[in-house]
Amino acid sequence: MNTVVPRCTYYFGPFDSRKEAQLSRTAYVEDLYEEGVRDIVVIVKQCQPDVLTIFQDEAELQISSF
Repeated sequence: MNTVVPRCTYYFGPFDSRKEAQLSRTAYVEDLYEEGVRDIVVIVKQCQPDVLTIFQDEAELQISSF
């Protein structure tokens, strides 16, 4: 999931199937909304990220510090 406020990418899972991921997304969106997250975009894809939450502002700072 990508969000605008705060600017983050959240990864959830693991899921046994695409259908299971799609059925679970409503609960994840509700949890984020309760935490104050707004403008949520859900994209279901298969991956294995190293980090489950990426704060875009921090990622930009790390890139610009090289």
